[in-house]
Amino acid sequence: MCGIVGYVGRRMLVPVVLEGLKRLEYRGYDSAGIVYLQDGALVKYRSEGKLQNLENILGEAIGAPAHIGLGHTRWATHGAPTTENAHPHSDCTGELVVVHNGIIENYHSLRNELLEKGHTFASETDTEVLAHLIEEYLEDDLRAAVSKALARVEGSYALGVLWTGMPDTLIAARNHSPLVLGVHDEEGGFMASDIPPLLPYTDQIVFLDDLELVVLKGDSHTIYSLVTGDKVEKEVKTISWNSAMAEKGGFKHFMLKEIYEQPQAIIDTVSGRINPETGSVELPEMNLSDDELAGIERIFLVACGTSWHAALVAKYWIERWAKIPVEVDIASEFRYRKLLIDEKVLTVSISQSGETADTLAGIRLARDLGSKIVTICNVVGSTMTREAHGTVYTHAGPEIGVASTKAFTSQLAALFLFTLYLAEKRGRMEADKRLELGRELINLAAVIDAMLPRLQEEIKKLIESYYDARDFLFVGRGLNFPIALEGALKLKEISYIHAEGYASGELKHGPIALIDKDMPVLGLAPKDAVYQKSISNLEEIKARQGRLILIGTEGDEHLKCITDDVIYLPEVHEELNPILYTIPAQLLSYEIASRRGCDVDQPRNLAKSVTVE
Repeated sequence: MCGIVGYVGRRMLVPVVLEGLKRLEYRGYDSAGIVYLQDGALVKYRSEGKLQNLENILGEAIGAPAHIGLGHTRWATHGAPTTENAHPHSDCTGELVVVHNGIIENYHSLRNELLEKGHTFASETDTEVLAHLIEEYLEDDLRAAVSKALARVEGSYALGVLWTGMPDTLIAARNHSPLVLGVHDEEGGFMASDIPPLLPYTDQIVFLDDLELVVLKGDSHTIYSLVTGDKVEKEVKTISWNSAMAEKGGFKHFMLKEIYEQPQAIIDTVSGRINPETGSVELPEMNLSDDELAGIERIFLVACGTSWHAALVAKYWIERWAKIPVEVDIASEFRYRKLLIDEKVLTVSISQSGETADTLAGIRLARDLGSKIVTICNVVGSTMTREAHGTVYTHAGPEIGVASTKAFTSQLAALFLFTLYLAEKRGRMEADKRLELGRELINLAAVIDAMLPRLQEEIKKLIESYYDARDFLFVGRGLNFPIALEGALKLKEISYIHAEGYASGELKHGPIALIDKDMPVLGLAPKDAVYQKSISNLEEIKARQGRLILIGTEGDEHLKCITDDVIYLPEVHEELNPILYTIPAQLLSYEIASRRGCDVDQPRNLAKSVTVE
């Protein structure tokens, strides 16, 4: 949510920041702004709506001879999405500006205190309080003033500060909200909420930790602890992503590109981790001993949204093959119940970004209760990976579309690897079975790659009868029940059609009352252990005149007796059906949303990375 870009260096400021903000659009926003220093004065532009509105008012300023500044995309929390509430925000002098992601929880009391001291506010935001609070402490040392101000703040923040009194310096700080630095000897110093804005200029990244502040100049960066004031030495990491990975590459939308990137994402996630001769699994970043793994009595899987659906699938896998009881929790609920967690519990967080606020809070609580932490994550060096005892990286590359696709399937691949790893370490699976399942996972990418073009064309034709629906149901059983939930989530996210996912066996417990000739139902019906049960449930829908789309196994002619709208998929090992059956559900949602003219990559009200509770 929200996006920050800052730069100081030899390049022209406005194009660098504007392009960086465009690369953060996936985070979600409803207003934008930019500020730079020119001839000793701050020049500020702000607008509500999309970045194009900001670009329109910039005009000739795009070529301004400025080399230091900040940009921001705001997702409204405190105050409506207006120009007045857009960042950057200034102090009373107009010589200091702040951009900020997060929520200042005690801003009411701070604002009242500052009003009593004579400060004048121009917005409804919590962020403006920061500008005035820094002004209150500012003499000749901006770092000291920011540090003193942040010591008064309760809540989360990632912020950038620019002051005319230090014209070659940006100050940045973070606490419970992501912020990364990009460094390059010739290009200068960069800061951003995420990695994509930095990719055109550098692959050298520094990840800030909570309660750290950086003094950023064109040729240096110095990091300090906000707790002790001491300097902090941080490792500079080399990121393997490149700028081209964040471009559309000829596809109409990022989401479609990322659907087609799923075979490669699965290969990259699995590659080198399964020995195709023995089935042995290597997870080098796990960092848990065999004895620690043997001592696990329960596992908690903690995640939000799409990642929670991946966790629901993993519960089936882990309990069957590793034979460990598993609980699955929505992260925003996990931390607010009485948790029975101790050192015999392993807590596994699942997050694309590694910065999800609720999930981070959950694993911190679990760690305080004695649990070991493992995270499934796509971003090397993110907060969650740094705070976990062990990590399984997904290697999906940058995912720009707000509706997750390749991040989800690569999470499933990583969780299947994790299951095989646990089963091996705990002696719960014979080597030949592990070898069989490992090879099936390795081969799955080629199966998906071969079917994608044909599948898209079939679905594009099929949706002509369904794209104008007001409601949709998705149903599945067993391993495919979470995929019904995920398919419904995708459809509601990007097409704004009301959609719900249900376990097929639950239909008679209420949802079947909704079935009539106007209710489309997508049924997942692979030839698996619960196939006959699924068919019975689908026949009940047909008997009530439900409009059925079925996804099933090639050669299953019985599905044609239930409905004319059948999508056939190749037969794979049934344990891997959740990954395979996700693909047509994604394409169905994409084609419907595209047909309806929706903003597929940036659906309304949503953000890619939810970094505030």
